[in-house]
Amino acid sequence: MSLDNETGLDHPGIRVRPVSGLVAADYFAPGYFVWAVLIANLARIGYEEKNMYMAAYDWRISFQNTEVRDQTLSRMKSNIELMVATNGGNKVVVIPHSMGVLYFLHFMKWVEAPAPMGGGGGSDWCAKHIKAVMNIGGPFLGVPKSVAGLFSIEARDIAVARTFAPGFWDKDVFGLKTLQHLMRMTRTWDSTMSMIPKGGDTIWGGLDWSADVSYNCSVKKNKNNDTYGAFQNGKENLGFMKNINYGRLISFGKDIADLHSSKLERLDFRGALKGRNLANTSNCDVWTEYHDMGVDGIKAVTDYKAYTADSILDLLHFVAPKMMKRGDAHFSYGIADNLDDQKYKHYKYWSNPLETRLPNAPDMEIYSMYGVGIPTERAYVYKLTPQSECHIPFQIDTSADGGNEYTCLRDGVYSSDGDETVPVLSAGFMCAKGWRGRTRFNPSGIQTFIREYDHAPPANLLEGRGTQSGAHVDILGNFALLEDIIRVAAGASGKDLGGDRVHSDIFKWSEKINLKL
Repeated sequence: MSLDNETGLDHPGIRVRPVSGLVAADYFAPGYFVWAVLIANLARIGYEEKNMYMAAYDWRISFQNTEVRDQTLSRMKSNIELMVATNGGNKVVVIPHSMGVLYFLHFMKWVEAPAPMGGGGGSDWCAKHIKAVMNIGGPFLGVPKSVAGLFSIEARDIAVARTFAPGFWDKDVFGLKTLQHLMRMTRTWDSTMSMIPKGGDTIWGGLDWSADVSYNCSVKKNKNNDTYGAFQNGKENLGFMKNINYGRLISFGKDIADLHSSKLERLDFRGALKGRNLANTSNCDVWTEYHDMGVDGIKAVTDYKAYTADSILDLLHFVAPKMMKRGDAHFSYGIADNLDDQKYKHYKYWSNPLETRLPNAPDMEIYSMYGVGIPTERAYVYKLTPQSECHIPFQIDTSADGGNEYTCLRDGVYSSDGDETVPVLSAGFMCAKGWRGRTRFNPSGIQTFIREYDHAPPANLLEGRGTQSGAHVDILGNFALLEDIIRVAAGASGKDLGGDRVHSDIFKWSEKINLKL
């Protein structure tokens, strides 16, 4: 599954390719559905293979390289054109999920752009072919979880597992160096860099502020589909909770996470020299880029103490230069000053909604559909691990706990509202503010709708993964979400659905973000 660390493409003689057709992602494994429930429900209202198309793609490689290697974007363009032509001119409803949301953003710019960089469809292609884009669990502005994954190959679950079985994860037990293997592999997947938080401190917050605050991670959720009731239920204990600043995505120590920036004494890591290895890393049978950093480079990272979204990019360039060199060629993370600048015609900007425009398609609709009410990873407390010959030097500090004062700090992870993977801020901001009405990112005024689904866990084992789940993948079995999609696929508009359906504070949080529209 690893790719070439220089090109981000296949190793010589190795070809792993996505399965095609509806079976590509109906089930992940027997009994574990992904798209199967939605496919079955669409079949009940008359859909079949000739007017349903599963756009499977190799999610490991960069979006533009899926076209270079597999012509995936061209196949998607041809299939959509064929469906429109053979179904009475009816436009398509596109339903991306998770990273597929970013992939389809890239596609909408690619299909308009002239060859050879783009698909040559012209500026009116989307207007002619797309009725609605119903994005599910969309990480429009990235996910903090990707930072932990790239920095230390962890998320909360792995970090906790390490405390229970450190020998298995970190040492050479049975010839396995599990985390080192995972890091070496995933750092060859260019697509992972599409998930790095976008918009910098403007979106994600600085050392002493963040837009998304006051989420109560301790509230017990009951089965409840009533919007007002669920909203009230989620806010009932806020008076007993202290606001959290999520802007420090990485802090080295809980005390650093709490300390006001005026008291932070930091040494800049950017010009630090790497070297002075403790041991000879030539014997490491699983090489990672950390083996080139040495004691001085590792110490420089910890001496900077606290990292916001702006400095996270410099951090990743420092600790993973080979990976980020490839990433810089394919993805961007900033906010455009002037979208008329010719540089934004390059494909590296096409999946960043803050550095590209939506198509000129005023009749098209864009939905942001995602779960809320589940604590979702937002920031991390780290520690330096004991140095050894072949190790990953940084680790989430699972001993950091907020107690009663900070209900959203558990096992070294600060949580905010979201679907367990994507925070509300990333999933909702563009449709709540960035694209709402006519903005410089949405000049044709495409209508946007937010449809949130308040998470309620299954009542019993017979209910399986739940019919009211808001979790990132399980939401694909959420009855309310399925109904929304089926109605739009049968011809309804966002107004027919009732417009926005909101449980979170996304509109209030969005107003705090000072972004030129």
